[in-house]
Amino acid sequence: MSLSNSTEQSLTSAERARSDRILGVPTLSDRFNLLKQRNEKALVLFLTAGDQPLEDLAAIVTALEEGGADVVEIGIPFSDPFGEGPTIQASSQRALDNGATPRRILEAVSKLTSEIPIVTMGYYNPVLRFGLSEFARASHDAGISGTIVSDLVPDEAEAWCKASSDASIDTIFLVAPTSTAARIEEVCARSTGFVYAVSRTGVTGAENQVPVDVKGLVERIKAKTDIPVCVGFGISTPTHVKMVCEVADGAVVGSYLVNLLHNEWKGGAGRDKVIDAVRALKAATL
Repeated sequence: MSLSNSTEQSLTSAERARSDRILGVPTLSDRFNLLKQRNEKALVLFLTAGDQPLEDLAAIVTALEEGGADVVEIGIPFSDPFGEGPTIQASSQRALDNGATPRRILEAVSKLTSEIPIVTMGYYNPVLRFGLSEFARASHDAGISGTIVSDLVPDEAEAWCKASSDASIDTIFLVAPTSTAARIEEVCARSTGFVYAVSRTGVTGAENQVPVDVKGLVERIKAKTDIPVCVGFGISTPTHVKMVCEVADGAVVGSYLVNLLHNEWKGGAGRDKVIDAVRALKAATL
């Protein structure tokens, strides 16, 4: 899934894109187009890299893919994950205690043989310290399809978007129910791959319909862009996934999976439980 550094540095963006197709690196656009042909919505799963040993990452992603995941978000732990709830905060601290770093995570990702797109999700500080162009190129070399930098707002992201475009990786930005029309327009202009719609009010406890704020948010985004919209935060059951997928192009499941892996993976002993749980989530997208 990767190119050598010497070869990579000599390629233009267009040449990289052609090389990706030749090498078979999965792209987000290809995946969403395939799902549209199948009349399915996307199941996007988040895990914190390093919460389990990085040596297990390939086996974990393989299990998630076997269960039906369409996209896997690899969380890069940060010491101040201020946008996360207690579950992901705790997983980030465990990962840091285990010695996870961006370089070690990208190295582990480069060993994946997945046929689904891999996206990294994290904060701007580690990317900035790594170097924008350097991180984008290293992500491309590792076979990563896109990135989510949670605390980077689109009107301050020109340099990162250019570095990502030059490396042929997608940039995914977040929209919240409180986002203004101007912010939504900025996000849609900068985002490639998909737009991440944050359901801050969550879907837990919803009964027979998608919460009005989620539906309205997705409609506001879709009025500004043709790229897919996926909804995350507070989604933890097949019922939640099904309701979200009635209006959006996919559902993002994070804390539920992080807890599941923490409690059940155990070096692969709980692999079947993880696969069964993912299958139930994926079935709700059909």
